[in-house]
Formats: sequence, structure tokens, C-alpha cells
Amino acid sequence: MAAALPLLRWGASSLRGHSSPPPSRRLFSAIRRPPSAARCEPGSKVMLKGMDYPELEKWARSQGFRPGQAMMLWKCLYGNNVWAHSHDELAGLNKDFRKMVTDHADLKALTVKDILNASDGTRKILFSLEDGSVIETVVIPCASGRTTVCVSSQVGCAMNCQFCFTGRMGLRKHLSTAEIVEQVVFARRLFSDEFGSITNVVFMGMGEPLHNIDNVLKASAIMVDDQGLHFSPRKVTVSTSGLVPQIKRFLHESNCSLAVSLNATNDEVRNWIMPINRKYNLNLLLGTLREELRLKKKYKVFFEYVMLAGVNDSVDDAKRLVDLVHGIPCKINLISFNPHCGSQFKPTPDEKIIEFRNILIQDGLVVFVRLSRGDDQMAACGQLGEPGGYQLPLLRVPEKFQVAL
Repeated sequence: MAAALPLLRWGASSLRGHSSPPPSRRLFSAIRRPPSAARCEPGSKVMLKGMDYPELEKWARSQGFRPGQAMMLWKCLYGNNVWAHSHDELAGLNKDFRKMVTDHADLKALTVKDILNASDGTRKILFSLEDGSVIETVVIPCASGRTTVCVSSQVGCAMNCQFCFTGRMGLRKHLSTAEIVEQVVFARRLFSDEFGSITNVVFMGMGEPLHNIDNVLKASAIMVDDQGLHFSPRKVTVSTSGLVPQIKRFLHESNCSLAVSLNATNDEVRNWIMPINRKYNLNLLLGTLREELRLKKKYKVFFEYVMLAGVNDSVDDAKRLVDLVHGIPCKINLISFNPHCGSQFKPTPDEKIIEFRNILIQDGLVVFVRLSRGDDQMAACGQLGEPGGYQLPLLRVPEKFQVAL
């Protein structure tokens, strides 16, 4: 999947005109597990894209209809190039079943607010949620014919990674399964004629996907369903900053690809730029991956490494990285830092990135250098989002890195 993407990690999202309450200052907030999409209050409608197929079939049966009708509805939502967003697009359904769906179900969870066009062809879609929040989704076409959609999984993010614009927002809310899936449905509806087939999905937009693991697992399962959006599991990649218990669960429950944002080769630096490391340090994170991947044959994890000038890009860093990932089946993506007003970091010069890459290659690692895409529209890695009036504070810079910044 991600091996040939021009960009393998995105920052996050945007909240233009949001009306949600200020985010918690805690790294993790206690958020209840969302109820099943099929359950709703009397008189309210179910959200169809919040159900996997077994739930959809069960719901259709509960309304007195056969499973065959449920499958026809499923294909209207995800297959046969229909990607239905309105009841008028539910062609071929039994008349009574279609009326029942019209009366008791909603098909659309998002509304397009704006589409921004970058000079390199990248598109950034701003979606409005029902509560007025705004998220961003990025569609990345490639000359090779591959087109990737980068989806968000949360409004904001709790991780507070210091190089990511979204991290300044704090966590506002989890996205529902329907809100995640519909980003991909919209991408296909809006851009399939222009770019051809949407071939890849990366959960590298706004938020920490594994912090919203229930909805992310369900959404990714819908994406790879043979009768659904029908993506190859290898071409759906879920990224994480390193939530160890959720990584274990993901590797046990999903066949989709996993990407881990590493970005440092020692705990001192990672504690600073990625505070999650204070809870799950490098030894625990990499030891868990080393152990878990022994059980998954022919499976490789992607390590994402954002290059920060004078912070994590030295020859010693490259050598330590070789030692850190030893014994872990992996590919490494080196990503240039994309500047934004929420960070003091500077990008590593291209020639130094190449030197860093060559050290890794010499030790037999598979390495890709990811080009920035969409940066003139703030659509590149780490640039998505609009923190607004409230921003999480930047962490204290260790004394030895103050000169570099």
C-alpha cells in the first residue's frame, strides 16, 4: 500500500467556526464507548453508514424484510459505483423496503463545506459535522494512477505531538463510524471521474486513530468488505503515535496495515516531541511490535519518521534507528517537516535526508523519502487543523535543542 505513496503521513484537521466546548487538558479523557449505530431513540433515524453488514442485515430483518434486500441496500451504499447519499439513489430496491429506509434511516453523515485545490493536484475537503465542527480530508492523486484518501478519525487530537498543527487543538470529539466511512465515500463520489479509482486509504488525518479504536476498526472493516468499498487490507493503513494496548488489539483484530509514528531514537527526545512516549516508551513500544509481529506472517509495519533539523536527523540518530528496529519486519518512511505557525521546528535539508536514508539502506532497511503534497493549501503532513482561540501549550524545549530551534 503505502510503499509508493508520495506522502505517508498527514497531520490532522480543522475546526472553522466550531461550537464545541474547550478540549480537556488531560492527555486522555474518559470517553464512553459509542452505542451501536443500529440503536436509536423512538422517532429518530438510524445512520446506515454506522453499521457493518451483519448489523444492517439484522436491522432489515427487524423491520420485516429479507437479507437479500439488505445486501442490495449495502451495494447502493458502497458498491456498483453508486455510493448513495440520498434516498433517490437507492435504485433497484423493493418499493416497500425503500419506503421503510426513507422513513427510518439517514444516508449521509457529513456535509461538504469547501474544497481547496493545491497547485500539485492535491485536494483538501472541509466537511461540516452535525454539531458545527469541521474536519479535513485530503485526496492525493499520483501520476502512477494511485490515488489515496487521507481520513480523519477525531476532531482535534489528545496526543499533543509538538510538530503537528492538529496537536495544538486538543481533543474535541471522536468521529463516528459513519463520519469516518463517509469521507471515503465522498472521495469516490467527488473525484473518481477526475482521478480514476481511489486505491488507498490512510488513517493519517486529524486525530489518533487508535484512541478511537472501536469506530476505526469498524470503519476499516467496512472499507475492506468484499461487498462494501472493497479495498485490499494492504491498502488501508492505520497510523498511531504508539498506544501499546490498542496496537495489540489492532494487530489481533484487523488485517489492515499499521503505521507507527516513531520520530525519535531515544526517550529523551520522544518524551518531548511526542508526550505519549512518557506512558509507552520506546522499549515497550518496539518490544511489543517485535513480539506481536512474530505471529503475523508476511506482515510489515511502517515506521514514520518526520525529519526535524538539529533534533532527530543526525548520523547517530540514523545508526540508533537501525538498532531500534532490528528484528521488526518493517519499512521506513522519512518525511520532511512541513512548517506551520504552531511550531518552532525547521525542516531537515534535502541532502541531509538523503545521507540519513543511505545509512539506513546500507544496513538493509527498506526506506522511502516522502515528498510533501498540498503544502500551499496547508494540506501537507502536520499542517491540517485550525486550533482557534484555545490551543494546548507547547512543551518546554530541552536546553540542548534550543539552539537548533
